[in-house]
Amino acid sequence: MPKMKTKRAAAKRLKRTASGLLKRNRAWKRHKLEGKRPKRKRHLRKPGLVAKSDQPRLDRLVPYL
Repeated sequence: MPKMKTKRAAAKRLKRTASGLLKRNRAWKRHKLEGKRPKRKRHLRKPGLVAKSDQPRLDRLVPYL
């Protein structure tokens, strides 16, 4: 079987954790920041994990990550 190709757009946005899960950046931190509370903006800085239901689909996009 030939090697699978990695979707480069997904590879630039995701990282693999030590336990094999996928890390992602959080949304809602681009503009209109003055309307958001500082605590909310602070929590948006931290990475989030990909949802369990999306994990198999994204694993196929980045097989060697």
